[in-house]
Amino acid sequence: MSWLGDDDDLDELEEFDESRIRTRPNPKANRPRTKRRPAHDDAEVGRILGVDRGRYSVLLGEDTPDERTLTAARARELRRTPIVTGDRARVVGDRTGDEGTLARIVGIVERTSLLRRSADDTDQVERVIVANADQMLIVVAAADPEPRARLVDRYLVAALDAGIRPLLVVTKTDLADPAEFLARFEGLDLTVFTSARGQMPVDEIGAALVGHSTVFVGHSGVGKSTLVNALVPDAHRATGHVNEVTGRGRHTSSSTVSLRYTGPAGSGWVIDTPGVRSFGLGHVDPTSILAAYTELAAIAEDCPRGCTHLADAEDCALNEAAADGTLGETGTARLESLQRLLATFAG
Repeated sequence: MSWLGDDDDLDELEEFDESRIRTRPNPKANRPRTKRRPAHDDAEVGRILGVDRGRYSVLLGEDTPDERTLTAARARELRRTPIVTGDRARVVGDRTGDEGTLARIVGIVERTSLLRRSADDTDQVERVIVANADQMLIVVAAADPEPRARLVDRYLVAALDAGIRPLLVVTKTDLADPAEFLARFEGLDLTVFTSARGQMPVDEIGAALVGHSTVFVGHSGVGKSTLVNALVPDAHRATGHVNEVTGRGRHTSSSTVSLRYTGPAGSGWVIDTPGVRSFGLGHVDPTSILAAYTELAAIAEDCPRGCTHLADAEDCALNEAAADGTLGETGTARLESLQRLLATFAG
């Protein structure tokens, strides 16, 4: 059967030429959009040192004779991807680092760790602070301002959740004895440094930084920027003072930045962050905190489903082990530190 009618002229149809069809030209003279993106095989991987109003400071050729710092913008396809200090970024474009040039970030290398916080404990939206850090140095003052143990607990929870090793520095020990405060953290695998006016343990702290990327966190006014300037003399981080009326420190560091520490034993990275007065944990899964206490996590496998592991939890295998002496003095102290951290979620 033919689709031609009796009145159709076949010869006339055969004269039809498709090349004679006129198409409307593309007014923008551009190629059609495609979801396929270039592979950027020539991209070079660098370290994000800091972020300032949509421009990223990137270190390329780290620890080579060709080491240089350049400015880059993110590619359009990464507009929904958070890029933070510490990230390892794939960079293309002008990578000379010359003044006035601008490279382009086209990808982020898989992160080894991610330190996050939320606005409060009910907020499930996470704020990414820093990527690829393997240590957290918590800075707290023995006095002026008074130490906030609960804020330190929150830092510890965030570090354990991210798989980051925590360290603690207590400053201004010439103003108050930190012994009572430090007793709160007995049983926790936590290296502690103490610092006083004219007796800052720069070499000891510096030795702990070698070979690591260490994020510095702390309440405003505790001396964190002073410590950073002592470790990295050319950092020039602004320092402030504590308000005599409110007892609160003034925010001095306004951005997160990576700084290279160089000492007698080698080098490492100091990641300085702005001082905060709160640290939400709405994004944290409490089970990740228990996992950081490996010997207690093994005992907790005998706990009933949904056990909170708090001191008042019924039939908790951890509490039973502490009661019958199985944990010993050290294990009991570690259980108390675990329960204190877990209590941050219960309250």
